[in-house]
Amino acid sequence: MHRDTNVRSFAKAFSWRIFGSLTTTVIVYVFTKRVQVALFVGVVELVGKILLFWLHERLWERIPLGKHEPTPTVIWFTGLSGSGKTTIAQWVHAELRRRGIRAEYLDGDTIRHLFPTTGFTRTDRDQHIRRVGYLASKLEENGVFVVASFISPYEESRAFVRGLCRNFVEVYVSTPLEECERRDVKGLYARARRGEIRNFTGIDDPYEAPANADVVIDTRGVTVEESGGKVLNRIRGNL
Repeated sequence: MHRDTNVRSFAKAFSWRIFGSLTTTVIVYVFTKRVQVALFVGVVELVGKILLFWLHERLWERIPLGKHEPTPTVIWFTGLSGSGKTTIAQWVHAELRRRGIRAEYLDGDTIRHLFPTTGFTRTDRDQHIRRVGYLASKLEENGVFVVASFISPYEESRAFVRGLCRNFVEVYVSTPLEECERRDVKGLYARARRGEIRNFTGIDDPYEAPANADVVIDTRGVTVEESGGKVLNRIRGNL
């Protein structure tokens, strides 16, 4: 969300008033048939009303009546690999930005690419989620909506992140394992089944499903827009 600077307010006032003053100038000329008088009245009105409008804007900026400030929220998507959480999260992030909301998108694959030494043991995963959760909480603290998409398989880690944030919405993308395996866009499940990947969530590493998620979405038979709309409906009071 933006706040008009003094320069922008003045420019808006000038562009609006110049049309009004031209109309006044024409009207004065029609009645007086004197160009100098018409121009003088037009200029006086232009300058005077620009200043009055600018002062009016500044006064209303200080009045809280009718103002609504969005409440920054951390929207945390969790679910198995291939569940559809990233696709929905990206849609939600794009929709927030389209509405003029300050929002950042955090994704597990992207962050792991930046920190390639991060492992997949329970300890590594827990530390990884805690670091990202801290980052999300700081963004929220500074007025930014955060859309985060992470497998985040452990309840304890997710609870830790929730405790860091002021407004935390947990979105559980509950698409079943068999459906995620059927999709297997990256071929990761097949490799995990062959033993080529260890500590793979859902195969040889557990996924602790949220017991009380704020939003639950099974992506079978629903569109991205329907899923994303369900999330936005949950946070509509914060927008």
